[in-house]
Amino acid sequence: MAERTPPLHDEHRAAGAEFTEFGGWEMPVSFEGITEEHAAVRESVGRFDVSHMGQVVVAGPDAGELMDRLTTNDAAALEVGDAQYTAIPDERGVMLDDAVVYRLPDRRGQPAYRLVVNAGNDEAMAERWQSHRDTWGLAAEVDDRTGEDAMLAIQGPEALDAVAEVGEDVSGLGRFEARWADVAGVECWVARTGYTGEDGVEVLCPAATVSTVWEAVDATRCGLGARDTLRLEAGLLLSGQDFDPEENPRTPYEAGIDFAVDFGSDFVGLDALAEQAEEGVAERLVGLRLTERAVPRHGYAIETPDGEAVGEVTSGTMSPTLEEPIALGYVPIDYADPGTDLSVVVRGDPKGATVVELPFLEERR
Repeated sequence: MAERTPPLHDEHRAAGAEFTEFGGWEMPVSFEGITEEHAAVRESVGRFDVSHMGQVVVAGPDAGELMDRLTTNDAAALEVGDAQYTAIPDERGVMLDDAVVYRLPDRRGQPAYRLVVNAGNDEAMAERWQSHRDTWGLAAEVDDRTGEDAMLAIQGPEALDAVAEVGEDVSGLGRFEARWADVAGVECWVARTGYTGEDGVEVLCPAATVSTVWEAVDATRCGLGARDTLRLEAGLLLSGQDFDPEENPRTPYEAGIDFAVDFGSDFVGLDALAEQAEEGVAERLVGLRLTERAVPRHGYAIETPDGEAVGEVTSGTMSPTLEEPIALGYVPIDYADPGTDLSVVVRGDPKGATVVELPFLEERR
């Protein structure tokens, strides 16, 4: 049994959800079925409870500097209402996590940020922020809000309409922009962000009020199963699977998110990443489309056509949209070019695969 449950746990159980343990949380994996929920997001609109995501609020005179020195992107340059995708590196440049940083309105005249990290990482990241704050002598409060605040994702081509039907019209927000807005009578932090490759918003509010928002939005209930197939089609990383600081240590350059690295600040791991930026990497994450019917799974071997092992699948599925098997995995740079022929060993049987550009589906807005 997982240690933590989201504030909507009872509602999910009453709706017939199937549950799974994820990052120390018991979360709904599906309601009506992964394929049906996946299709709802691609074709209309789905709602996800993502309250298992870690939420850390950082505020104070030196909050911007603290954020900038612990993440790879240029957090200090964010204006109020801006958001950015970023990585949290160690001294080697290895990703401890990936995250989204939101620039909140000032608090008591001082800058404030919300750091959303992956499930199970909130305590470690809050401690990291606190320890580096103290080491560097910076003035900032670090507040782990995980469990106190809830987070929903409303995703799909009709997501903005679904939100507007029960609250304010937030269609004026650009990608990676956010603001306070009324949703079903609840003041929420609404961001035009997501993890599905579709348009939509993520909605943050106090846990005590999330049931009101959840029940008001007319959208298909979706679980983590569909969230996983959707993010994989969009070529998005899953922390703990596509990278892990212990089991599969990777840098942003190896993982293909070097766009989230900005050398304008002296962040932890800068020297290591600057060296990779100049010299290149030995391996890189690639997308694979299998040319034979089979389902690639995490840990399956990736081989050359003549049987030489060159990597392992980190994520794989039968794409509900493409109706083809797809996978992510790291391979030597010599095999990373799109069009390269490889194979994935499925239950001892090599299945043909081709390296393709990511995302597998073009991101739609």
